[in-house]
Amino acid sequence: MKKLFSVFFIALFVFSTAQDKDSKETANRFFYELTFKPKKDSTKMDKVITILDITDKNRSVYQDYTVIAQDSIMKVEIEAMQKAGIMKDLSKTIRQPKISARIYKTYPGMKVQYVDKVANGFTPSNIGYSEDLKFNWNISNEKQKIGAYNAQKATTEFGGRKWTAWFSTDLPFQDGPYKFSGLPGLIVKIEDDEKNYSWILQGNKKVKEYSEFSYIENLMQATGGKVKELPRDKFEKTFSDFKKDPFASVRPMMTQEMMSKTIPGMDGTIGDMMKKQEKQYKDFYNANDNPIEKDQAIEKKKK
Repeated sequence: MKKLFSVFFIALFVFSTAQDKDSKETANRFFYELTFKPKKDSTKMDKVITILDITDKNRSVYQDYTVIAQDSIMKVEIEAMQKAGIMKDLSKTIRQPKISARIYKTYPGMKVQYVDKVANGFTPSNIGYSEDLKFNWNISNEKQKIGAYNAQKATTEFGGRKWTAWFSTDLPFQDGPYKFSGLPGLIVKIEDDEKNYSWILQGNKKVKEYSEFSYIENLMQATGGKVKELPRDKFEKTFSDFKKDPFASVRPMMTQEMMSKTIPGMDGTIGDMMKKQEKQYKDFYNANDNPIEKDQAIEKKKK
């Protein structure tokens, strides 16, 4: 689930001259606590804070908040490395995200774009797919207070699961976490009937000079540029191949001499770093076999 920030790639890009771009965009940021069951055959639950940023450019962006929340810490660490001219292993400093994708919705039609990153040589590359989702909501007369908001119940089916949502017209946005949208107010709580996935709104704030990307992404020029749009089945195949061999596009570019080199301040060789990072990638992706849209997993097994 979110892009694992590779210490290997940070080592390659940290001394670049990339600068954060000035942003005049603003956003309403809504914080959702996501409680989810990563493994189908386990009762263990996990939690992460995710954010829905509704911008003044007629769009929203949903993503994991983990890396963005560390921006101030990362800025201090990286500026210290740049000043000293020595690389530092940040693997123990960076808290890794749990969700890999960003989900964009374009207002007012609410077309969904699902975007993730794969390696393209030494640079990350954005791949994604788009879909026009129209949720068939059944709005109930049942009401209750969810946190500070007066909310109303609605139900739908999506991704092979049955969902119950609570939306509030106190917040005049027909949006919600993940791909969910289309109710007469913001979704403040939504969960499936088996409680595999549950989002609850925890708070919100106004963000000035908004950027959807973290400090590290901007520094590494890892915003990925244009999204390579693929049909969904091809996206799933491309991303599945990447998860199996994250460094497939990097490995042919690395000579034995390069692999045996060391970076000041880092333990081991570049080859050692790649092996360590490859294991982290695989552990990260193997940690979840219970996707939100479980009907997609069933389709993949059939093929």
